[in-house]
Amino acid sequence: MKRLTATLLLATTLLAGPSVASADGLNIVFTHHSSASNTFWQAVKKGYDDACGKVEAKCNMIFTQTEGSVEQQLANMRAALAAKPDALLTSIVDNKAFDDVIKEARDAGVLVIAVNVDDTDGAKGNARQAFIGQGFKPAGYSLGKAISESFPKEGPIKVLVGISAPGQNWSESRGAGVMQFLEEYKAAHPDRQVSWERIDSGTDLAVTSDRVGAYLNAHPDTTAYFDTGFWCAGVARSLQDRGVAPGKVLLGGFDLVPEVLQQMQKGYVQALVDQQPYMQGFMPVMEAYLNKKVGLAPSDIDTGQGIVRPDQADAIMTLSAQGLR
Repeated sequence: MKRLTATLLLATTLLAGPSVASADGLNIVFTHHSSASNTFWQAVKKGYDDACGKVEAKCNMIFTQTEGSVEQQLANMRAALAAKPDALLTSIVDNKAFDDVIKEARDAGVLVIAVNVDDTDGAKGNARQAFIGQGFKPAGYSLGKAISESFPKEGPIKVLVGISAPGQNWSESRGAGVMQFLEEYKAAHPDRQVSWERIDSGTDLAVTSDRVGAYLNAHPDTTAYFDTGFWCAGVARSLQDRGVAPGKVLLGGFDLVPEVLQQMQKGYVQALVDQQPYMQGFMPVMEAYLNKKVGLAPSDIDTGQGIVRPDQADAIMTLSAQGLR
């Protein structure tokens, strides 16, 4: 807690004014699993770039060419480590793929912080030194609970859970949280027929729209669709194009990118979970800085699972468009 408090205090100080202390040549590289077209990761990058500017560190964020490609991320990580950076920030979307290269980085004296996605076993599963990001399963549970407040008061409840990236830690864990809530909801309402299915929903707005749209055409009595990312915006577009009224199919997802906030403003999305991407970019740089300047070990930071509802969409849209939410 003391280390976390020190990190937050330093970040607050740096945000309040110009840089007052150089990182003395600190070289940080950030590899992850997403492409440059992913709106969410542009907000992470803004936080990363701002933090690097504050402490005058040399920084590089490396995107994949293909969204979600573990192979490309691994290749990028190996290439980046060949340049011998001081710190490696990386998402760990696969429990095995990055184990060896991260251990090699640690053995070479590179500080390694997992950002956005962690090994599902945390420090027991990977040699990374800390994790900065969301607790995915609790966040999925919170989303399930938030959407359930709009479930119809009688009749069957039929839910579709979209696993955006099957096999990847973040998507599977969020989906598991949603389904855990549904199991508890079913047990608490023995007089109701409650059922759910999961689907490979994809990480592209058009793909998700097609896949989930086809399911909804075949199952018009679906009560709600949960997405493990922001691609429920594509489903909202599909519903709108078909003339389906807002709220007929309840929609919930993650991340406050403009595409999904626009659909929330229209009434098609009932709840979103914010994981604060700007913070995920900013705070690991602060921890790398503290490690280099005063020898503080990096600490875990939970960037939250705040529920956002339609009455907040207008205010958040402005910040989201600036890359701050």
